Order: sequence, then structure tokens, then C-alpha cells
Amino acid sequence: MTTVLEMRGITKAFPGVVANDNTSFDLRSGEVHALLGENGAGKSTLMNILFGIYTPDAGQIILSGQPMDVRSPSHAYELGLGMVHQHFKLVQNFTVTENVILGVEEVRRGFVQTLDARRRIVELSREYSLDVDPDARISDISVGMQQRVEILKVLFRKADIIILDEPTAVLTPQQIQDLMRVIRQLRDEGRAIVFISHKLDEIVSIADRCTVLKLGKNRGTVSIGETTKQELSNLMVGRTVDFAVHKEPAQVGAPVLTVEHLTYQTKHSGKPILNDVSFSVRAGEVVSLAGIDGNGQTELVFALTGLIPHSSGRILLNGTPIEGLPIRDRTMAGISHIPEDRHKHGLVLDYPLEYNLALQEYFRPRFQRRGFLRFGEITAHARQLIDRFDIRSGQGAKTPTRSMSGGNQQKAILAREISRSSDLLIAVQPTRGLDVGAIEYVHRQIISERDKGKAVLVVSLELDEVMSISDRILVIYEGELVGELDPATVTYEEIGLYMSGAKRGAPNV
Repeated sequence: MTTVLEMRGITKAFPGVVANDNTSFDLRSGEVHALLGENGAGKSTLMNILFGIYTPDAGQIILSGQPMDVRSPSHAYELGLGMVHQHFKLVQNFTVTENVILGVEEVRRGFVQTLDARRRIVELSREYSLDVDPDARISDISVGMQQRVEILKVLFRKADIIILDEPTAVLTPQQIQDLMRVIRQLRDEGRAIVFISHKLDEIVSIADRCTVLKLGKNRGTVSIGETTKQELSNLMVGRTVDFAVHKEPAQVGAPVLTVEHLTYQTKHSGKPILNDVSFSVRAGEVVSLAGIDGNGQTELVFALTGLIPHSSGRILLNGTPIEGLPIRDRTMAGISHIPEDRHKHGLVLDYPLEYNLALQEYFRPRFQRRGFLRFGEITAHARQLIDRFDIRSGQGAKTPTRSMSGGNQQKAILAREISRSSDLLIAVQPTRGLDVGAIEYVHRQIISERDKGKAVLVVSLELDEVMSISDRILVIYEGELVGELDPATVTYEEIGLYMSGAKRGAPNV
């Protein structure tokens, strides 16, 4: 295999932090090269430099033996580079076809020509078994399908070097398998692929080589066939990571959350999105909700937290009905919420970190007096949480939240919600985008909250996570609860049958 890309001595600094510190990296044709590191290690920054989003302060990019300054993403595409970003770059009210051709449209007499492009998109979709409707609007398709659109954008532009930044962070296990199949097909065609991920199992299964970054420095490049998951984790975090979740048997108390016959149906839906959902979460236990993405999990959490009004049914917190309360009143009644979409529902990206860490409680006497914010208290609170949860922020409490890595943004939400004295913690995809060391820490925190007597409802697409931290597992399929399972006795295969609806109506619900 020939070397198609070299990045030599790349350095990039932002206020208060050196994201890449004399970092070097090389890529060969026909290989999947994984880029591994803790949150804030500089992985995405390095690839954003390669893709022309950032300009390096020092260093050199060499493409096919030629030194090259990548001036912009459009220039990167001209050079045969393509990137699927961690947070998708799609226009929500455009169709799939319109998004794929955006920036490379064919225009005749002032009109955009889409017929040939649509035909090519259909061909690519079939060739790579992506199964994407070219006429669907982005706002109407699932997150997994949106990622396929991003991949189609790269393929449509005939990129030979493809960068995948945390590509599985928002996918279900089935969608991850589909993505891995596409990656292998691209590799077999001779394309060079950079695979940024925190998930060691995926790296071991798909990558040929792996480069590990730590604090912006290259810790080394290893051949996957000559290393282990434990060795990779040691390189990444500098210590031995315990992949098992250790917990004592749950000391279960009274129900904290009780849901009775909850139904949710939009005006235009043919059938309920949530249909007669009833369950409880008791003090001192972790209940996980498992299911394939798009089966009502999001709507259930929105109904519980007040983001949408449900159609019928009751929601009780410590025996008191809360279904009529607005969001803030539910929060103050004792609900902490780690949302699925950290940008849309978890953070104000243009606020500094300290404001986001006080976002749920800024109106309490601790943080305001007679209508005026107590900025000293807000800063002191932020510093405590930054230290406790190891939030990497170049300017400390004053760091613009938008400038932080996705993993550290997630840590900020975790810190804010776990630190509040609530009775119920609703955690949706709590470890999405986190490295193995941070995942280990978050799982310990969730179990610690359980052991303090808090009720915890976890919604996760990661079956390993569901099996390891749960005291009970509820399975949702097409808006109905179809199984209540014991993680100590159930198998992955059995959970899969419930998730696919094959065991719908089984007697243990």
C-alpha cells in the first residue's frame, strides 16, 4: 500500500489550549486508520485542519507526495478529500438530493439541474446498499439515515480520502453493522479512510492501524493485529481502564417515577407514537429503556420532561401528578435530564461554560440576589464542577462552550445534572461521544447516584451499557413496552428478539 497522506509537525493553538502539538500522522491507500484519544485530545482539530476548516499554526500537509495548503472544505473536495462530521452539516428543509449536490450544483439558465444528480445518487445508494430516498426531506428522516446522506455527499464528490469523525456515536447496533459494511467496501475499493472513534471494539474490528493522541501529542501508531483493547486504552488514558461496571445489589425503595397508560399521538400520525405505556422507576435502582432508534424513546422522554404534551395518561413524581407542569416546574420538582441532543436541548453554545453549568438553577438564591446574578458564585460553582468531572476547557469557566470538544460538552451536561439534588435522573445516551476513561467514570457516577437513593432512567442504544449498569431493562417497540427483563439472566440474543418485535406480547411484560 502506498502512502497517500502525510501530516508533519502539525501545531494548532486556541486561547488557553494547544489542540495539536507537533502532531504527525500518515495514511495509506486501501486502509482504515483509526484516530484514538481522550475527549479534547486533538483528533477532530487535526482532521479539521486536513479538511481546510482550520489553518495550522505550523506543520505541513503532503498529499500524494506533494506539499499542499488546504484552503477550505471546497478546496479539500477538489483534492479528493471528504469528511463526515460528528455533527452533521445538512440543511434540514432541503431534500436528500439538494443536500448532496449543495456547492457542486449544475446550473443551466439560472436553474439548478437535479435530474442527472438524482439518478447518480440512486446509483450510489444501490451500489453501497445505503437505501436512501433521494426525495426525502432531511427533517423527516432518522439520524442514521442522515449519516448515510453525509456519506453520499462524500461519494458523490468522488473522494479518495474519507474522514469519519465519530461516525457511530448516534447509530443503533444494526446501523453500526451497516456502516461497517460500507467502510469495508470502500477500503476494498482502495480508498483511504480515517476513522475517529472512542469505541475500542469498533477500532479493533474495522481498523488496520491506529494512531493514539493525548493532549495534542502523538503517543504512537500501532498495528491492530499486534495490539489489544487494554493496550490501546493504556496508551489513550495512561492507566488501566476497568471495562466492567462493579455494583452491589440494588437497595430498592418506593416508586419515584410512575407512568400510567401514557399515549402520544400527533395530529397527522396514523397511529400513536406512544401507546398505553405504563412503568415505574423506584428509588435506588437503574432502569434502562432499550430499543431500536425511532420506536418512541425520544417522545417518551420528551413527555416526561415536558418538552411535548402527551395525549393521555398520567405521570407521577413521588406520587404527585406532574403532567400539567411546565418544564421548569418539573425540573424544580426533582427531575434531572441529560438530553439526547446536547446542542438542541442541553447547552447554549454561545454562552461561556460557567453559564451553562448554572443554566438550571441561575434563578435560585445561590446564584442571584434581588434579580441580579452573583457572578462570583457562578464562577466558583463552575470551577468545582470542572475539577470534579475533569471537563477540559482551555479558558476554564470562561471557555466559550461552542469551542469545546463534543465529549467535553457532554461532560458539562453530566456535571450540571448529576450535581443537582434531584430525585429522578433521566439520562439519554449519557456516554455518547465519551472516551473509555470518561465512560468508566460516568458509569460509576450513575451507580453512585443509585446508591444514594436516586431513581435513574437510562435510555441507551448501547446494549453493552444497558446490560452492565441496569437493575431492570424495559424494551420498547413501536411505541409499546414489550418486555421487562433481568440483566442478570437475559442474553443479548433475547433482547434483540424483543427489540425487533419478534417476542411482542410475551408474558413477562
